[in-house]
Amino acid sequence: MGASLPPKEANLFKLIVKSYETKQYKKGLKAADAILKKFPDHGETLSMKGLTLNCMDRKSEAYELVRLGLKNDLKSHVCWHVYGLLYRSDREYREAIKCYRNALRIDPDNIEILRDLSLLQAQMRDLEGFVETRQQLLTLKPNHRMNWIGFAVAQHLNSNGSKAVDILQAYEGTLEDDYPPDNERCEHGEMLLYKISLLEECGLIERALEELHKKEFKIVDKLSYKEQEVSLLEKLGRFDEGEELYKKLLSMNPDNYRYYEGLQRCLGQYSANGQYSSDEIDRLEALYATLSKQYNRSSAVKRIPLDFLSAEKFRLAAESYIRPFLTKGVPSLFSDLSPLYDHPGKADILEQLILELEHTIMTTGGYPGRVDKEPPSTLMWTLFYLAQHYDRRGQYDLALKKIDEAIEHTPTVIDLYSVKSRILKHAGDPVAAAALADEARCMDLADRYVNSECVKRMLQADQVALAEKTAVLFTKDGEQHNNLHDMQCMWYELASGESYLRQGDLGRALKKFLAVEKHYADITEDQFDFHSYCLRKMTLRTYVEMLKFQDRLHSHSYFHKAAAGAIRCYLKLYDSPPKSSAEEDEEISKLPPSQKKKLRQKQRKAEARAKKEAEVKEESSATSVTKSGKRQVKPVDLDPHGEKLLQVEDPLVEATKYLKLLQKHSSDSLETHLLSFEVNMRKQKILLALQAIKHLVRLDADNPDTHCCLIKFFHKVGSMPTPVTDAEKLIWGVIEAERPAFSELHGKSLAESNSLFLEKYRDSLRHRAAVAEMVFVLDPNKKKEATSLIEESSNDLGSPNEALGPIGKWKLKDCISVHKLLGTVLADHDAASKPDIKACW
Repeated sequence: MGASLPPKEANLFKLIVKSYETKQYKKGLKAADAILKKFPDHGETLSMKGLTLNCMDRKSEAYELVRLGLKNDLKSHVCWHVYGLLYRSDREYREAIKCYRNALRIDPDNIEILRDLSLLQAQMRDLEGFVETRQQLLTLKPNHRMNWIGFAVAQHLNSNGSKAVDILQAYEGTLEDDYPPDNERCEHGEMLLYKISLLEECGLIERALEELHKKEFKIVDKLSYKEQEVSLLEKLGRFDEGEELYKKLLSMNPDNYRYYEGLQRCLGQYSANGQYSSDEIDRLEALYATLSKQYNRSSAVKRIPLDFLSAEKFRLAAESYIRPFLTKGVPSLFSDLSPLYDHPGKADILEQLILELEHTIMTTGGYPGRVDKEPPSTLMWTLFYLAQHYDRRGQYDLALKKIDEAIEHTPTVIDLYSVKSRILKHAGDPVAAAALADEARCMDLADRYVNSECVKRMLQADQVALAEKTAVLFTKDGEQHNNLHDMQCMWYELASGESYLRQGDLGRALKKFLAVEKHYADITEDQFDFHSYCLRKMTLRTYVEMLKFQDRLHSHSYFHKAAAGAIRCYLKLYDSPPKSSAEEDEEISKLPPSQKKKLRQKQRKAEARAKKEAEVKEESSATSVTKSGKRQVKPVDLDPHGEKLLQVEDPLVEATKYLKLLQKHSSDSLETHLLSFEVNMRKQKILLALQAIKHLVRLDADNPDTHCCLIKFFHKVGSMPTPVTDAEKLIWGVIEAERPAFSELHGKSLAESNSLFLEKYRDSLRHRAAVAEMVFVLDPNKKKEATSLIEESSNDLGSPNEALGPIGKWKLKDCISVHKLLGTVLADHDAASKPDIKACW
C-alpha cells in the first residue's frame, strides 16, 4: 500500500489506513489531503479518502473519489478492495464480491481480502465459493485456529459433514497433549461438542459416543454433555442407560418437559400423536405417580398426566393440579390448561369441576372435603378462570357475567379488566374493549405489557391516533412512531397497518406493512457480524442454528402477515386507482355552489391541520443535545402518510414481488395461493391462476374460498373468446386437460357443482355465503336467490349443559365477512341491515 509514494507520503498513507481503522476520520482526511496536494492523481489515496468520507455520510463524494482512484490505478488491489468495502457498506454484496475477486486477481494471497470475501460468501450462501476461500486462507495461515474452524464450518454448510469432521480431527492433531490452557477451555469444549454433533449428523453414532466419553474431561458445559450423550444413547437403542441419564437430568431440572418426553421414549411409553391404549395409560399413570413423589415441587410432573388421562381420573388429577394455583392466585392458569380444550370431553369436565369449586367456596368458604377456609381471593381467581373458560367456548354473556362478579369482588386487580377487554373483543365490541383496556392501563401506568395490550385493543377499534399517543409513552423521550420503528415493534406496525387498510387509507397501511418487511431485511443483514464473531468465540453449534434460522426467516408469521397486507393494498390500489387532480377538479366543478363551498372549507381545514402537524414534527425533530454534549439530529419522515408509496406505475408488479416471497417461504399457507389467484387473474395469467387453484385444492378442497376460486376461474375461462393464436390454443388445451382432475367439476356444470357444495355444507354459514356469492357470479339476475340463501341460514344452538344456556355455532369473523358480502358484492343493504344478520355480531 502506498508503495509508489516517497517515504514521507508513504508514512502519511499508513496514517490514513490507521485513522480509518481507529475511526479518526478527520485525521485521516487531513493526511489524505496532504498527499493529494503533491500527488493529486494517486489512485490509492483517492480511494482511501473516498472510504473515509463514506464513514462520514458523504456517500456521493465517496463513490466519485473511489471511482476516480480506480480509474487512475486499475491494477491496484487496494483500489478494488476499497471499492468492494464501499459496496458492502451499501449492502450491494454481489458487486462487492466482484470487486474483491478483481483485487485477488492482482494479489491472490492477500489475507485481509480473502477474509472479507469469505464473510460475503457466507452471507450470500455462496457455499462452494465459501469452501474455496476458507481453504485458501487455511493454506496461507495453517497455524491460525480460526482458519481451521472456518474451513470445517464451510464444509459442513456445504453438506459435507464427514469432510468437516476430518478437518477438525486434523486440527486436533496439531495441538499439544496438555491443550487447552485454562483461558481457552470453554472454547475448546464447544469445538468438541460441535464435532460430536457433526458425527451424529453423519450417522456415525457409535463413534460420536466414543468421542464424547473420550473427551469428557475437556468439555466444560456438562449439561450439554449429558443432553448430547442421552441423545446418542437413544439413537443406539441403549434405553436403559438413557433412562438413568434422563432421571439425572430431571434431578437437575424437574420442570423440563423434554426430559419427561425422553424418559417416556426410553421406557417405550411415548406416542407422538398423544393417543394411548388403556394399558399404556395405566403404565404412564404409575410412572408419573412415582415421579411426583420424587419431584413433588415440580408443576410439570403434575401437568403432563392431564394430557393422557380421561374421565374420572382426569377430573381428580385436574382438581389436584388446579386447587393450589387458585389459592396462590396464578393468572396464567387458564393459558396453561387451554390446550386441553382441544381434547374431546375435557372442557366439559373442567367446567363442571370449576363450577363445583365456585359453589363450595361461595357456600362454605373452602374446597370440597376440606375444613380449612380459603382466602377471599380464591373465589375471585375461580371466577376469573370461569370467565376465560366461557370466553373460549363462545359463551360471551356468561363470560361477562363471571368477570363482572370477579371485578365486583376485587375491583383493584388489573388482570380482570384486561380479560374483560378480551371478552368484549371476541364478542364483537372493539370500542368497549379498547375502553376497558385503557381503564386497566390507567391502574398501573408503569406496566409496559398492559400498555401494549391497550394499544392493541385501540388499533382493533381503529383508534389509531389514540393508540400511537398511548404507545409512545414507553418510547425514548416520548418520541413519535419513529422510535417504535427503530425498536422493530412489528406487532404494532402490523395492527396499525391492518387498521388503516380497514379504513381505506392505503398509503399509511402500505407504509406500516413495508416497515415490517424492512425489519426482516435488517434481521437478515444483522447476521453479517456473526460470521467472524462466532468463529472467533467458537460458538459453532449456535452459529449453524442461526444460519438455518436465517434461511427460513421469511416463513415467520409476522412477515407473512405484512406481505399479505401489502399485496391486498396493491390489489385495492389496482382496482380503485387514485384520481388525478384534473379528474378531481372536474368532479368538483359539477357540484352545486353550496357543496363546493363546504368542500373548499374542508380542504382548507385539512391543509391547516397538516401544516400544524408538520410544524410540531419539525420542532420535535430538531437537533437535541445528549448527555455527552453531542448534538443528535433526529431523522425526519419525508412521507408520513405513505403518499409516495401509492405512486407506482403498476401495483400488480409490486404485489408480485411480495407474492413470490410468500410462494417461496409460505407455500403451505392457503392465504398465499388465494392471493396468487387474485393477482394472476388480474394480470390475465391464466395458467398461473390455475396453478394457484391446484395448490388450494391440495391444501383444503372443502374450504369455501377454494370453492369460490374454482368456480370463478372456470366461469371466467368459459366467458373468454375462442382462442386464435397458437399460445392461446396451447393455454386452452392445458385448461381442458386439467379440468377433469378437479373431482368437484367432473361431469358437472358450474351451477350443479355449486348446488352440490351447498348440499354438502348446508349447516355452515361460511359455506352457504360462498355458494350465494357464486350463484350471483354465475347469474347476476339471481341476486334475490343468493341473498335468501344467506338469510335462510340457521344458527343452530347447542348446549352441553342445559343450565348454562346456548352456545352459538356462528363465529364473529364469519358473520362480519357475510355482512360485508351482502353490503358490497351482492349490494343488498336491506338484507345486510336485518336484525338476524346483524345480531350474530
